[in-house]
Amino acid sequence: MNLHQLFKTRTPIIGVVHLLPLPTSPRWGGNFKAVIDRAEQEAAALSSGGVDGIIVENFFDAPFTKNQVDPAVVSIMTVVVQQIQNLVTLPIGINVLRNDAKSAMAIATCVKAQFIRVNVLTGVMATDQGLIEGEAHQLLRYRRELGSDVKIFADVLVKHARPLSSVNLTTAVQDTIERGLADAVILSGWATGHPPNLEDLELATAAANDTPVFIGSGASWENVATLLQAADGVIVSSSLKRHGRREQTIDPIRVSQFVEAAHQSWNSKEENKSRSSVKLHL
Repeated sequence: MNLHQLFKTRTPIIGVVHLLPLPTSPRWGGNFKAVIDRAEQEAAALSSGGVDGIIVENFFDAPFTKNQVDPAVVSIMTVVVQQIQNLVTLPIGINVLRNDAKSAMAIATCVKAQFIRVNVLTGVMATDQGLIEGEAHQLLRYRRELGSDVKIFADVLVKHARPLSSVNLTTAVQDTIERGLADAVILSGWATGHPPNLEDLELATAAANDTPVFIGSGASWENVATLLQAADGVIVSSSLKRHGRREQTIDPIRVSQFVEAAHQSWNSKEENKSRSSVKLHL
């Protein structure tokens, strides 16, 4: 997949809009307008701060159902994404938690979003929702039936979960790409707000070959320069919130600070490549 073609940059920064609790979730507050208003505010803050894309997810619906969500969740997420698309021109992604990839694909296709995030595309993971099995075959077949070109960004050994087998990272990345047909893979730390370690990112990038590898959690303005040396892009949310607290709203100043740090990393990476190229020619 060509990241530059999708995001207009080679190293995209994707901010996340965490939706307030939605209908049928335990903490649903009964106010549709509040959900939409906050989503619009966060999308605008991310866009003005300089991110290259946005993922919309039902983050505050916890505890999550492990597979199919209620139709009301699909309906309101569709409406929210359309409202965001009226405000910003950035590529939009959908993540329907915990693992309703089919609903995400349906929403993305109908609203002409560009990508979805899938927590478990292949394999079996033990999670706080129970055992979640990847359903790559059903999802890829559904995408074909819809005539969709929505890209699939798939987590590898996703956070808040443990694999049932002793699969190593290299094998997991290769299976997700070669057997699950993911368009990009995502590597996270063990939980929300925790980064992957640099060695794991390097292993994942080596195993992925030309398939993009994204940092999926724990990136901040302090560590993003280091992490991006071994990745193709970053998905970020918690560190962009006011006071760094995930229940708070997006802070435009933190977004700008993060984007600046990430761009410095990208420039450094390009300079290193240029020096390597010069040495080879010499």
